[in-house]
Amino acid sequence: MTDSPRGPDPDTLGNDPLDESQPIPLRIRKNKRARRLILRADPATGGAVVTCPTWVGEAEARAFAAKQEDWVRAQLAEGPRPLPFADGAEIPFLGRPHVIRHRPEARGGVWVDGDEIHVSGQAEHLRRRLTDWLKREARRRIVAVVTRAAGELDVSFGRITLRDTTSRWGSCAVNGNLSFSWRLVLAPEWVIDYVACHEVAHLLEHNHGPRFWALVDRLVPDVERCRVWLHGEGAALQYIGHGD
Repeated sequence: MTDSPRGPDPDTLGNDPLDESQPIPLRIRKNKRARRLILRADPATGGAVVTCPTWVGEAEARAFAAKQEDWVRAQLAEGPRPLPFADGAEIPFLGRPHVIRHRPEARGGVWVDGDEIHVSGQAEHLRRRLTDWLKREARRRIVAVVTRAAGELDVSFGRITLRDTTSRWGSCAVNGNLSFSWRLVLAPEWVIDYVACHEVAHLLEHNHGPRFWALVDRLVPDVERCRVWLHGEGAALQYIGHGD
């Protein structure tokens, strides 16, 4: 799925100046495979997303979303709340809860001490510093697993890219390039292993047939356990690091 470029200011649902409620940020995504307009709430950002065919204009997409504003607000009210990166917040790291500790007087960037993640520097840089550190940790661990798994299957891989994706945890391109969500570093290590090995298996089998799953089973001890965790717990990781 390809996102349309983001403008400097998000569109909003509704533009009635008499409405005292806060406008809901709206993102419009163009998808060449889409055949109809689809609206979903995004509690992670407190906004909404319209996915539409390439021939649908932005005005039509905004009008479509505006008609369902009450539904979007209800979905946002019922959904999980974003968990910002802030001093004292508890976030998962490798599947275990860690408390963020801001250390403005310290040097050394970001480090783990027991069940705490310490972040040095000024408060306004805490979110960026922690996010960058988590991405580096995710890359380091994913590259190690991919390298090992590719060696076991005697297959080569291309470039490894980390993104903040919402629709999939990993992907494998036909040219051998692999892409992963950096948020995997928030999940248990055995989940990281599963997703990385899953994509390595796609280097040989670009499908989800029996031969593909046989490769995954060869690389991962308990595939079903990992799939169950991602299905039940994975969505919550999308809300971490958002908000003020």
